[in-house]
Amino acid sequence: MSVVTRTPVFAAAVTQPSDKTIAQAICDLAHRRGVGKTFCPSEVARGMAEDWRPLMPRVRRVAGELAAKGLIAITQKGRVADPEIAEGPIRLGLPGA
Repeated sequence: MSVVTRTPVFAAAVTQPSDKTIAQAICDLAHRRGVGKTFCPSEVARGMAEDWRPLMPRVRRVAGELAAKGLIAITQKGRVADPEIAEGPIRLGLPGA
């Protein structure tokens, strides 16, 4: 009788995305939406994990790094925002949005 070992199905769900993966997902979504359109950072987190809420601080931090490089814009109530200190919802998009 042979023994078959299997990798647990939940193993992939436990793996956390790298900052590089998060950055790529933010930039991809921004480019898919195009100039003038924004999105909530939770859209990125939801696409990466079933339990997405714990990813939100990292998504916001990585978004801030991308904004500092001029790759995306971050707004809150239509004004430029710093995701590290902004309280409440923020929006991400391409610069000029």
